[in-house]
Amino acid sequence: MSEFALGHKARAAGYRLRGYDSIGSTNSEALAAASAGDPGGIWFAARQQTEGRGRRGRQWESPHGNLAATLLIVPEADPTLAATLGFVAGVSLSTALSAILPGGLVKIGIDGADGLGGNSRIALKWPNDVLADGAKLAGILLEASKLPDGRHAIAIGFGVNAVAAPQGLPYPATSLVELGVSRTAEDVFEALSDAWVDVFGVWNDGRGIGDVLKQWRASAAGIGAPVAVNQNGEVLRGIFETIDDAGRLIVRADDNRRIAITAGDVHFGATASARS
Repeated sequence: MSEFALGHKARAAGYRLRGYDSIGSTNSEALAAASAGDPGGIWFAARQQTEGRGRRGRQWESPHGNLAATLLIVPEADPTLAATLGFVAGVSLSTALSAILPGGLVKIGIDGADGLGGNSRIALKWPNDVLADGAKLAGILLEASKLPDGRHAIAIGFGVNAVAAPQGLPYPATSLVELGVSRTAEDVFEALSDAWVDVFGVWNDGRGIGDVLKQWRASAAGIGAPVAVNQNGEVLRGIFETIDDAGRLIVRADDNRRIAITAGDVHFGATASARS
């Protein structure tokens, strides 16, 4: 069995790694390490999670062979900027996937295909998903814990469907295997650890968030397309205009209002539904 390994950029930058075959939750392990005094800069990577979780406490199914990885950091940035690390994570993961998938990173259309054919197409879906041919390939979850010195420890969790996608979801999901790509969780992790170093450097304790968001927008799914946003059962429909400099989803509503969305479940396309 192969083992997880950091990429050369991550090693040179001083990141550490704990690898597991199976674990309850890499995010939980990272936050526990922070509570025990770990200074951050450490990855927790596993081939399986048995107690994984997604946004809003949802279960994250992670069969053996998929990647579950969490990076623990204790940034010096203002806590209000810490939420923008989700965009750093998204750009990092899409960059890593573009490096190992045939055809590289190509912006997809609103129907999940751009007409090029033959290659898997990767895009970022606001706020924290990565799509391949319009189906969810990966998700990101940020969790924070306040430390005794007032700083915040941030656990940045990544879940990538390397060998299998969950079944019975209210949205399409896919895996690297279904895309015809034979790359392991270890392959994805090594590429991710290096991509993170580059994008986190651009972020620069929040000072470079504008540049990160520019990269994120360049790979975004659905800009200019009809969108439906479900916010706790209330549905807003309109056109997805952009992501603003605060990372909010900007929707031009049907009544022509321009609305900034900070959280919600997003569905694209002219027939976008409000399924959660």
